Amino acid sequence: MKGLVKNLGVILIIIGVVLLVINACSGAISDNVLLGISAALMFVGLITYIVTNKFITD
Repeated sequence: MKGLVKNLGVILIIIGVVLLVINACSGAISDNVLLGISAALMFVGLITYIVTNKFITD
């Protein structure tokens, strides 16, 4: 369980990147909602990664 929590930030960042790639490939770059969601996921993922790796040790 610690492994999943420790990697949760990386998983959120990867989901945000995948959303950006899907957005770019579909040609709907001007869709601000999807861009905002992916940016929020990457930001939350980065904060989660920093916090969890600071407090969770193996």
